[in-house]
Amino acid sequence: QPQLVESGGGLVQPGGSLRLSCAASGFTLDYYDIGWFRQAPGLEREGVSCISSSDGRTNYADSVKGRVSIHRDNAKNTVYLEMSSLKPEDTAVYYCAADFSGDGSSCSVNGMDYWGKGTLVTVSS
Repeated sequence: QPQLVESGGGLVQPGGSLRLSCAASGFTLDYYDIGWFRQAPGLEREGVSCISSSDGRTNYADSVKGRVSIHRDNAKNTVYLEMSSLKPEDTAVYYCAADFSGDGSSCSVNGMDYWGKGTLVTVSS
């Protein structure tokens, strides 16, 4: 069964850093655009970052630009989200999701093919 499992979340101080991992099983990430999304309590799920399967292009939400880096390691079938200079407003459950690159969709919350169950990031002093 295709599966994505996030890890790396936890409690971090403002200004701190975390690396989130998204490990795929049952399929290979090579042909998928991979997005990271987050959902804070009481808010809608929003896109954080996306990396293209074809050319490696990345994009980031304005709220995280300069503080977040997404990259993939196809050999490990894993995508990472490096986060630094974390702010309390970054507190959310972070999800990774895979979007088959040939299906005409892109990294949007309603266009992903597979979703992980999320990992909680709490930024608090």
